[in-house]
Amino acid sequence: MNSLIFPPYVHEGDRVIILSPSSKIDKSFLKGAKKRLKSWGLDVVVAKHAGSAHGTYAGSIQQRLKDLQEAMDDEKAKVILCSRGGYGAVHLVGQLDFTKFRQHPKWLIGFSDITALHNVLQQNGFASLHAPMARHLTVEPEDDFCTQALKDILFGNKLQEETSFGYTCPAHKLNHKGEGTGILRGGNISVFYGLRGTPYDIPAEGTVLFIEDIGERPHAVERMMYNLKLGGVLEKLSGLVIGQFTEYEENMSLGKDLYGALADLVKEYDYPICFGFPVGHVTMNVPMINGARVTLEVGKKEVKLSFNTHKE
Repeated sequence: MNSLIFPPYVHEGDRVIILSPSSKIDKSFLKGAKKRLKSWGLDVVVAKHAGSAHGTYAGSIQQRLKDLQEAMDDEKAKVILCSRGGYGAVHLVGQLDFTKFRQHPKWLIGFSDITALHNVLQQNGFASLHAPMARHLTVEPEDDFCTQALKDILFGNKLQEETSFGYTCPAHKLNHKGEGTGILRGGNISVFYGLRGTPYDIPAEGTVLFIEDIGERPHAVERMMYNLKLGGVLEKLSGLVIGQFTEYEENMSLGKDLYGALADLVKEYDYPICFGFPVGHVTMNVPMINGARVTLEVGKKEVKLSFNTHKE
């Protein structure tokens, strides 16, 4: 079991391209993200259609595809920052050419709808960053934990040492204690559920899966999880990280709250399971390196997710 290819870490003066592969965005967030990244000493380019609008999307499919393909092909670029999620990245899946990207790999950053692009990157053998996007970089202060963690990962701070880099959070009463090692994969459950049965599906064997979502009703989340269960995915995992589910109403007619229903669904598995991890549509949305080897330790008092990122 090997981690995926890590794009090179960045240095001052390296190019970042900000683009919008999904929904349209308030242009003030493009300006804010550019300002923040420039403060890190990076050369920031905003793609031609990043601030465009075509219905709810940030431009037509061809405009969004052109921006992303040009960014992937740019030999000088080291980072592609997706400005926001929403919906629309699936339009681009299956249409991307990785010929030049393989010669000059770069970090792709984003979460929510960008999960679709993370799956594409993994299918092509590359790690990527499930992490905060333009709004977060605009409105949160420079010393924000997630902003600093993103900067540390991009610049390789702490990641090239012999010791691992990771996050710790308090234990949850529904957790399954234990330790597991595997490749970190996941993101927005609705988005990767939509790619089930395609070449861009997430492989189950040896995976530490993390999930989050926004605005999904509890029975819809449970239905998606039953798909993973009945499809043989859950039984093959090395660990499960259940993140933040936001902007929904509990439906107690199900007999339990959402976490309780999910706990019942996964109770038969003996690998470590963590509830309430700080990832999702929340301010404390810690950057996750999709495709990295990780160790998930779920203890009585705390949970630790460690990224084994040092290069041998």
